[in-house]
Amino acid sequence: MDTNVKPAHPQLRAQQEELAASLPFGDTQDFEDATRGLVGRLEPCVVRAADGRVVWDNDSYAFVTGDAPDTVNPSLWRQSRLVAEQGLFEVVPGIYQVRGLDLSTMTLVEGDTGVLVIDPLISTETAAAALALYRQHRGDRAVVGVIYTHSHLDHFGGVKGVTTQEAVDAGLPVIAPEGFMEHAVSENVYAGTAMSRRAGYMYGAVLDRGAQGQVGTGLGQTTSTGTVTLIAPTLDITETGQELVVDGIRMVFQLAPGTEAPSEMHFYFPDHKALCMAENATHNLHNILTIRGAVVRDAHAWSSYLTEAIDLFGADVEVAFASHHWPTWGRERVLDYLSLQRDLYAYLHDQTVRMINQGYVGSEIAERIVMPPALENAWHTRGYYGSVSHNVKAIYQRYMGWYTANPSQLWQHTPVEGGRRYVEFMGGADAVVAKARTSYDDGDLRWVAEVLNHVVFAEPDHVAAKELLADTYEQLGYGAENGTWRNAYLSGARELRHGSFGTPAATGSLDILLALTTPQFLDALAIRVDGPRAWDLVVTVDLHLTDSGESYRLLLRNGVLSYSTSIPAAAPDAVVRMPRTALPLLVSGADPAAWAAAGLAVEGDASAITTLLGALDAPDPDFAIVTPE
Repeated sequence: MDTNVKPAHPQLRAQQEELAASLPFGDTQDFEDATRGLVGRLEPCVVRAADGRVVWDNDSYAFVTGDAPDTVNPSLWRQSRLVAEQGLFEVVPGIYQVRGLDLSTMTLVEGDTGVLVIDPLISTETAAAALALYRQHRGDRAVVGVIYTHSHLDHFGGVKGVTTQEAVDAGLPVIAPEGFMEHAVSENVYAGTAMSRRAGYMYGAVLDRGAQGQVGTGLGQTTSTGTVTLIAPTLDITETGQELVVDGIRMVFQLAPGTEAPSEMHFYFPDHKALCMAENATHNLHNILTIRGAVVRDAHAWSSYLTEAIDLFGADVEVAFASHHWPTWGRERVLDYLSLQRDLYAYLHDQTVRMINQGYVGSEIAERIVMPPALENAWHTRGYYGSVSHNVKAIYQRYMGWYTANPSQLWQHTPVEGGRRYVEFMGGADAVVAKARTSYDDGDLRWVAEVLNHVVFAEPDHVAAKELLADTYEQLGYGAENGTWRNAYLSGARELRHGSFGTPAATGSLDILLALTTPQFLDALAIRVDGPRAWDLVVTVDLHLTDSGESYRLLLRNGVLSYSTSIPAAAPDAVVRMPRTALPLLVSGADPAAWAAAGLAVEGDASAITTLLGALDAPDPDFAIVTPE
């Protein structure tokens, strides 16, 4: 328990009360929908790994009841109450969802002989628990197929909790949109270390659960921390309108690439009149650019695919569900819901671009944009996970990049060097802290955060600056409607008070590494080369993969690792023969003595391998965020 937390600032309490009075809290439809069709709950709702470690604890959110405390935005508190609902729910006869056992939702569709699993959560442990809860109430039905709606980890990582590679090899279909594997593995490997470290802030991974700590993320409560796995799809959906029948279950697919994920799809069950919207229509504003980091998404394409979904399936649909949150029932309600979601992303895109062409920069547009009343007052368009502010900046970034055209930004100092000069101009660290304390008392928290950040980067050992900045982040977190903003602010406060908590959960599991194509794996090696350390090295290695038949010439020169399938006649420095499954050994730090046991053989100058691997820089999962390195 963190004993350094503070109560809510008086001005913040007034802000919370004003928001509570402005939103339609009398509307209880979401609470009816979030509990509709309840079949049974998991009691207790705690999931453990084989070693006894807790990987999921929904019961830790039992405090999220009643009216919001003054340390939590009342709108976010309402959303957290809804998302904390857990159990097995009937969507329509034959379609069930397990909610509240991970960040995402697992859907199960009953067929002639078994059950089709859609999006098996993050971890094998939570996915297995969800399937067991379903079977407890619906019978021990065999899994007859798996669908991944899109290429994000929380929609495939638990797959080996519901089926096995052996079952898939024997013919069990795993269905995914075209391009799934490329994006599923590259996102978790190339910049995976940085994304995982930042995700610790976004999801509040080490924050205490409570009214002054982590209360949820808006999209779900948090992420599970169990075993991440991956089974490659056996059947790709390659075009809109493609139809499949699995165990008697009819499905019609709609591709939606470049939306919430680079590879994503919606699909309709004609016999159930049920539409799965993957993660493109959920009960909050989603991210155009998640604050953990990702490729910027296309808000225009997102809105266009929602229009297409309405056109394709709107005439008959009776229920819409997604990979997060609860369903929406009734054709008119579904169409209204999808139309508002469509308008949400279209409005953000179009108004941002309009103001770009008037000369405004991202931060200015984020302050100027005003949402239409229909979007402002619909609960499912509120910014619990994405936010209007950071989504507008993402759209700006997609079109214009990081540079605002003001030449002062072309060659700015680093945070440390800029901070030193900023603090010196303002009269020194003590003077800045004294002025910031006055601003804190006045409730000007955004300004306090900005100026004290300079002090901390200029003088990281200035205790008073770190303490006041931590207090400031805490108050900004208390006021945030966005769950990930709250977690980021409170995580920043925690690190200022207690030091780095590192990366609580990593996504680069063995299954992910093994799922990389050989070119993707070699690309992942190339981005780890320490250029300056390798400037003067020239190394050539031929890599022969004995099981796949692939051969590559690797060349390290000028600090660049390149590779080619066209192998010149000139002899390399060394030749490596190995099965493809042993590739992770090259970056695992394993003793070369272990290589032979894994089927790896080196011919020629073995020191060339040592030299090449010695040029690789290990990623740092504990890098500093709110203090300088």
